[in-house]
Amino acid sequence: MLKAIQVYKAYPTGQGQIDVLQGIDLEVDQGDIVAVVGPSGVGKSTLLHILGGLDEPSSGQVFVDGVDVFALSDADRAHFRNQHVGFVFQFHHLLSDFTALENVMMPLLIAGVSQPAARGPALALLDSVGLAKRVDHLPAELSGGEAQRVAVARALIGQPKVVLADEPSGNLDAGRSVELHALIWDLARSRGQTFVIATHDAELSKRADRVIRMDDGRIVI
Repeated sequence: MLKAIQVYKAYPTGQGQIDVLQGIDLEVDQGDIVAVVGPSGVGKSTLLHILGGLDEPSSGQVFVDGVDVFALSDADRAHFRNQHVGFVFQFHHLLSDFTALENVMMPLLIAGVSQPAARGPALALLDSVGLAKRVDHLPAELSGGEAQRVAVARALIGQPKVVLADEPSGNLDAGRSVELHALIWDLARSRGQTFVIATHDAELSKRADRVIRMDDGRIVI
């Protein structure tokens, strides 16, 4: 479902080049939950951004369901990303002027789905994450855990083949983190979706099908 071949990423600076990723090779099968672990600054977030087509590698290839993501034009890649990849970030990044329901509907609306057609799936997802009674609330009216559950629902609304989560519980307390982890696992298993999760959380990584450890821009396990 997901494959990276010799992915490198470097950034030029005034003090010289910073090599963030140094030859990443990775394969993830459909339905797998993979945890990417390692200290801060080793390239976990950069890797997820490249796997999802948000950032381009300096060299290398990324395939999602057999499609060479960086062989696509910018417009085609944006369309492909909207259709096939979901993202959950450490901070929920919900649109502050829109309700929980509207935030979850947004990817479908961007894809050209009508509001009436998008409303049903969005309501069903919000119900599945325990927020059926909070659909008309703005992000500022939600707790941190609730807002992050809305973000998870938004990532799943388009039924993406791959979901990439970057420290999804990093901004939550321990209790809310446990709840979010259980929710992600339940949704991933019930929907058969592929998850790649960058995390510092040892308990979350223990539950993964596979753990990949990064150090200094490389996969070491």
